[in-house]
This record gives sequence, structure tokens and C-alpha cells, in this order.
Amino acid sequence: MQDDLRLREYICEIGRRAYAREMGAANDGNFSVLLDDGTLLCTPTSVSKGFMTPEMICRIDRQGALVEDKGFRPSTEIKMHLCVYDHRPDVRAVVHAHPLYATVHAICGKPITQQIMPESTMFLGEVPLTPYALPSTSELSEAIAPYLDRYDALLLENHGALSYGHDLTSAYFKMEALDYYAKVVYLAAHYGGAKEFNAEQIERLLDIRRTKFAQPGRHPFLDRAAE
Repeated sequence: MQDDLRLREYICEIGRRAYAREMGAANDGNFSVLLDDGTLLCTPTSVSKGFMTPEMICRIDRQGALVEDKGFRPSTEIKMHLCVYDHRPDVRAVVHAHPLYATVHAICGKPITQQIMPESTMFLGEVPLTPYALPSTSELSEAIAPYLDRYDALLLENHGALSYGHDLTSAYFKMEALDYYAKVVYLAAHYGGAKEFNAEQIERLLDIRRTKFAQPGRHPFLDRAAE
């Protein structure tokens, strides 16, 4: 993927979608895309994701330093993004946001493990909770690193959520799917609790993913079965 106006515009469009879905208040959240030359495009700090314009998007190197200075600074959370790219060569985009229901799970210390919908079982499996770490520091990278090889979406304790994929659309859709999954779990708890799939039902859903969907990325149940 090359740096061009269309890609910068698309990053801004994803920002508008996330903002419209209340995935963060004010200036919350940050996105990045890994380019073919090894540099990254990332969202700027202190700018609402719903009101970005292409010239605000920052281009940085793999150490987080600006490649070109247009008056905007990269997100202060970029160390977390770089950690994902370092651990996952298949990943080309990272999304960090504070979607409401997923964030409620994160601040209550509740990973999302219930197997209750075909889509969430096939494409996320479950979403673990990573230990709390101070935002914008290397501590956050250290907290998420043990989970990156197995999962494509994480809850950040008392913070928000993180997702990543082979392109920006994939990374963003995982964030949408995560928050919907979290919302269903939350609401089902108020109706007496969800009816969960049994082991045979889960395995049949995983077989559909194996055989009918060419789905890049990692899955905790499939990776576990391969060990």
C-alpha cells in the first residue's frame, strides 16, 4: 500500500464512522496503516477522529519519528501500534478506540468469552482482557505483547479496545464486531443470561471458518487446536 490522497481520505472516513458510532469522545482513539516502504500513516494527537482532514494524517517511521512535518504530531499511543506491527508481520493496520460497551467490559475487568453468536465465534472467538498499563507509555506495549500472537482484538483494562488486521477495513470491522459482541453480552445478562453454544456447535462454526471463509488473521480456538 502506498501513501496517497485516497488512503489519507479513507483514514479520515474511518474516523468519521468511528466517531458516529460513539467509539470515543472528543479526541479519543487512534488508527495507523503500514505502508509498503515500511513507514506508517497514523492519526494525529489532539484531533477528534470525526473531524480529521487528509493533511492532518502523519507519516512516521518504525521508531515513531515523523518522516515529514506538516504541523501535526502523531498519536501519543503510537508505541502500542508499533508493538503490534513488530509482533505480527501479517498486520497492516491497527485501530484503537473506546467503544462504549467494550469499554464497559474493560473497566469492569470482564473479558468477553461467551460463545453466543455464530459471527463472533467464527471471527473473534473470544476477546481477552490485558492488564492495566499507563497510556502513552511502553508499559502499554508490554501489557499487550503476550496476547498478540493469538488474538486479533483485545480489551485494555480500564482503557478501551484494540483491533488489527491485514488492512484498515478489516481492523475497523473487528472493532465494530467487538463492540456489538460486548453489547449483546451486556444486554443478555439483563434477560437472565445468554444461551451458549455447546462444544459441538462451536466446532461446526469453526469448520465453516476453515472451509468457507478465506479469513486472514488469528483465532484463539484454531491456534490452540494447532498447538
